[in-house]
Amino acid sequence: MKVNYLRVSQYPAPVRLGIFILGLLLLWLPVAAPIRLLVRDDNLVTILTMPLLYVEFILLLRFWGKKVYNQPHILRHYGLERTPQNAIDLLRGLAIGLINILILFGVEGLLGWLVWQKPSIFLLKVILEGLIVALIYGFAEELLFRGWLFDELQRDYNLRVVVWATAIIFAVSHFIKPLPEIIQTSPQFFGLLLLALFLVWAKRWRRGRLGLSIGLHAGLLWGYYIINVGQLTKYSGAVPDWVTGVNQNPLAGLMGLVLLSVLALWMGRKSRAIALTR
Repeated sequence: MKVNYLRVSQYPAPVRLGIFILGLLLLWLPVAAPIRLLVRDDNLVTILTMPLLYVEFILLLRFWGKKVYNQPHILRHYGLERTPQNAIDLLRGLAIGLINILILFGVEGLLGWLVWQKPSIFLLKVILEGLIVALIYGFAEELLFRGWLFDELQRDYNLRVVVWATAIIFAVSHFIKPLPEIIQTSPQFFGLLLLALFLVWAKRWRRGRLGLSIGLHAGLLWGYYIINVGQLTKYSGAVPDWVTGVNQNPLAGLMGLVLLSVLALWMGRKSRAIALTR
């Protein structure tokens, strides 16, 4: 029986999202479930199954674009252009994200809220490892949230609704965990919300290209990874955790929220300026 994939494009956005996610799970679970049953180490299970999930996600995106929307280059439509400008945007975002994290911790150090420490492990290894991890996470989350999800919602709803919906979904998705962990990490919700708004406005500023968003996301992660994994700082206890970050997470602290607010306001202004020129 021939399937009319183009008919799927006429369904409401929530239905399309459900169909896509169901299809992805049907591809992933037959392989992931046996791994989960056979391997007892949770970290190893994650290492084995999550890359597989994302490879299948990209393959399904290409199939989805070609069959459902008659767009054989759907990844380019999402903003993954293979252009020098997109590469420059990525590098620029990487630098901006890294520098802002260093500024955040630098200011806290000058105020006496933390003390810089000599690294106890080989720092170059941490820097390179952190860059790889940050780029993987930045690429994956931007393609998922600012690429596929944003595009699906934009086909049905106005821009304001899409921006806020994708930002809220992005923040909520980081709380798919046991209830005790949700309660413990709940202070970072508003930081994640600001981060999502900041990144979607970055994409709009660059006229739909994802390079800057990926770079900014990765740069922020990279800077935090270097400082956290490299054990470069120790909080002095001069101010409460809610100022510097609950559980030492900058997204869950006043200083991190101030930083993200400044970045969001800057990127929002850039985004509106581009909209006015169209």
